[in-house]
Amino acid sequence: MQNKGLIKLFALLFGLVSIYQLSYTFITSKLEQDAETYAISQISEAEEDYVAKREALEASYLDSIGPNPILGFTSYDDAKKKELNKGLDLKGGINVTLQISVKDILKGLANNTKNPVFNRALADADTASKNSPDTYLELFFDAFDAIKGDAKLASPDIFANKGLSDVINFQMTDDQVKPIIRTKIDESIVSAFEVLRERIDGFGVTQPNIQREGNSGRILVELPGARDIARAQELLSSTAQLEFWETYSQNNVSLGAFFGSANERLKEILEPVEEEEVAATPESEIDSLLSDVAQDSLDLSPQVNPLIGKLIPPNPGSHAIARALVSDTAEIGGYLRMREIRRLLPADVQFTKFLWERPAKDVEIVELFALKSNRDGSPRISGDVVSDAQDTFDQYNKPAVSMTMNTRGAKEWEKLTGDAYNNQTGIAIVLDNKVYTAPGVSSGPISGGRSEITGTFTVNETKDIANVLRAGKLPASAEIIQSEVVGPSLGQEAIDSGFMSFLIAMGFVLVWMIFYYGKAGIFADIALILNILLIFGVLTSLGAVLTLPGIAGIVLTIGMSVDANVLIFERIKEELARGKGKAQAVADGFSNALSSILDANITTGLTAIILFIFGSGPIKGFATTLLIGIVTSLFTAIFITRLMVDTYIAKKGRNLDFSTALTKNLFRNLSINFLGKRKIAYIISFILVGVGVFSLFTTGLQQGVDFVGGRSYQIRFERAVNPSEIASELNEVFGSGTNVKTFGEANQIKVTTPYKVDVEGIEVDNEIQDKLYTTLQKYLPDGTSFEDFTVGASERSIGILQSVKVGPTIADDIKNNAFLAIIGSLAVVFLYILFRFRKWQFSLGAVIAVFHDVMFVLGIFSLTGKIMPFNMEIDQAFIAAILTVIGYSLNDTVVVFDRIREIVNLKGWNNGENINQALNSTLSRTLNTSLTTLIVLLAIFTFGGESLQGFMFAMIIGVLVGTYSSVFIATPIMFDALKKKIGSAKE
Repeated sequence: MQNKGLIKLFALLFGLVSIYQLSYTFITSKLEQDAETYAISQISEAEEDYVAKREALEASYLDSIGPNPILGFTSYDDAKKKELNKGLDLKGGINVTLQISVKDILKGLANNTKNPVFNRALADADTASKNSPDTYLELFFDAFDAIKGDAKLASPDIFANKGLSDVINFQMTDDQVKPIIRTKIDESIVSAFEVLRERIDGFGVTQPNIQREGNSGRILVELPGARDIARAQELLSSTAQLEFWETYSQNNVSLGAFFGSANERLKEILEPVEEEEVAATPESEIDSLLSDVAQDSLDLSPQVNPLIGKLIPPNPGSHAIARALVSDTAEIGGYLRMREIRRLLPADVQFTKFLWERPAKDVEIVELFALKSNRDGSPRISGDVVSDAQDTFDQYNKPAVSMTMNTRGAKEWEKLTGDAYNNQTGIAIVLDNKVYTAPGVSSGPISGGRSEITGTFTVNETKDIANVLRAGKLPASAEIIQSEVVGPSLGQEAIDSGFMSFLIAMGFVLVWMIFYYGKAGIFADIALILNILLIFGVLTSLGAVLTLPGIAGIVLTIGMSVDANVLIFERIKEELARGKGKAQAVADGFSNALSSILDANITTGLTAIILFIFGSGPIKGFATTLLIGIVTSLFTAIFITRLMVDTYIAKKGRNLDFSTALTKNLFRNLSINFLGKRKIAYIISFILVGVGVFSLFTTGLQQGVDFVGGRSYQIRFERAVNPSEIASELNEVFGSGTNVKTFGEANQIKVTTPYKVDVEGIEVDNEIQDKLYTTLQKYLPDGTSFEDFTVGASERSIGILQSVKVGPTIADDIKNNAFLAIIGSLAVVFLYILFRFRKWQFSLGAVIAVFHDVMFVLGIFSLTGKIMPFNMEIDQAFIAAILTVIGYSLNDTVVVFDRIREIVNLKGWNNGENINQALNSTLSRTLNTSLTTLIVLLAIFTFGGESLQGFMFAMIIGVLVGTYSSVFIATPIMFDALKKKIGSAKE
């Protein structure tokens, strides 16, 4: 092998970089363990709110050491940003898919027109979107084209309105308008993305992930470690608006009088009410007053100055009317929203809107602004007038935002700035009910619609603000169409069980390679350990998220990575049997195995790429680790193993056998007539697959919530429960269709219900959880509150450990993507094999074998779905299993085909005898690789936790049937398709 020095250097550097990347994870893990130990030592478990206090102490400890240098090259704060990210299933947290309502955006762009054609097209698009993978916008365009008659998109009462007058006029054709509307929709979604990111940054979770899903208008949000589910859902689903308001001056007499009278009225409201007074007060008045107070969560204890006592005078020159501690803003805001208090506003300021500034990081005091409003509460200018905005720097070289408005906006802006100049007030730029900045106007009205926004911004903040300004007003809701909540207790179990399966699988593979290949097996083991190190190093350096399916992908990589070494060692053994010297046998063995290794890994890699493209969430994690594992496995097997073997045999006197005394003569001189048994195999396969297909058409599959939509809850109790009894009780509450089954241990169940699947919103989620709690309360320990039951993060781990919600729209998408993934993988593999083997018969054999394997696995799931003691639902993880089965089956088939091609090219077809010879010569490799992979999968199945058992069961069946089909289906089909050319096989 040439360039050994370069390979040594590259391997050393690659390994050191991986260790360096992983060092951050080890550092943060050690410090977080220290923080946990410290917190536990400071409090007793008997204390009230033990969990909350412990978490607060841990956070305080980590904050105190955050910036301290560690080992001279990092700190905890720095290492935390660079550690290996754990997914929600390992860390706990919230995973939400939001659908930005393109319909609302279209209505906003059309100024909420009453045009019947426009509104009918929206209604038709609503109907079509339930069964179509196309975006809502394209469905709207199709619906409009189908019914428009003489109507045009550029009609004055549709899109050729004042708000879009700078870009659309009534002379434009529909084809000219469509790209403009697409751009506006995309900008609005970008605006939503930026607003959500701003919200998430302030949510207080580490390493949040937010990303757009193509052009669908969907945004995926992951909040690892988040536990306040209600807050997260409300934060993510509320609507955002960009607005420009004129402020009142801090010296406004009317507002000064209002705050004084409001303070006095609050004293009366918050005074303790004597029983006699209550008796004398009309019941309706009491209800109204208490309703106001309860609504705003007020503290009913007496206070000397409940409002003025919490306000701080504004800074000189500011356009705010007051300041306050961040911790007091909720209470002050509650006071100012009370109907009883707002009635005290003088007539000239009676419609005033009070808003707080957006708090900067680590700031304890924020400003309160009073905005001039009218009866309908609309702002002076909405964000839809901004035609362009760019992040820039002001005259003092500080980050700023330069913006340009359309013609209408420029006129309104000139009037607004003129009023602000004359009144010596400010202009508040408001986004999401937070004042971003409120500059004054120092040089008269600003004409031309060009202006600059300055403030205490960072460069990234000005970029975000510019994006939001370019998109303008967002009159669209963000509906939660899929959500998943994972409790941290489940995450810890997943880590423990995943780590256990990892150790068992790793240990077996290492021992097996030494048992079968002797000293050569040690070299393969070293390469395998380096392979694992590289996988984790690459994952960390890419900032990828490690999930439970990702761990499965890594463990599966362990089983499959031995395949390359097995192929190489088997070829070297063949060369040694021909009498070649050690060095020559090693060189030829590596050379001859290379083609098979590349073909097998490329076909598996192609299916993994398709899985990555069409999958989402955890499936992408699985595909990512599998792809990384394929690349690192090729590097370690082809280069590192070769380097160690060459170095070892280079010294005289060293003997290296690629077998042991027990395995030396295994599978030698085999002469099984595989083709002669193909008719029997055809009959067996036809019967088994036929029974499975019959079951699929009659019984069907247990489709999980991923495919049919609905809500699924994993619930744990203190003692064992009867799922049939609970199912009967819940079906009375939710109606028919609610399914309950034991999930793992007898004290754990999985509840899946289609109840109100078509209804979106937090209210429905809360309603279902409330019904679950009420119905199941008798099975819970005494004193278990609703919060304990729903959070699933208590130390006892009783209640909802995991919840998943999938709307019917996204469920349809998952079905479509799964179908496309399977069809796409088959098509790509057919073309690749055709390209490599130059005969369509090889492609036909491989594709039929894959189809055979997929139908076999589906049939097994249909036949045994209701009798297996673990989850057999068809979900996204199952699709990952099916695609991996496709990859594994192709891997095995391609290796066999490669050997057939090699032998046939040397000796000819010879009526199929040489095909049998090729099958016999690869049998050792086939069984060896299948056995190691199967043991790995069994280890994961047994020790990997109940959430992986259905996934692993599909994989196990797939490996068994894939090994069978490569020998008894793929090869015979290929042979029979070529029969006219090569003659009949000897029976």
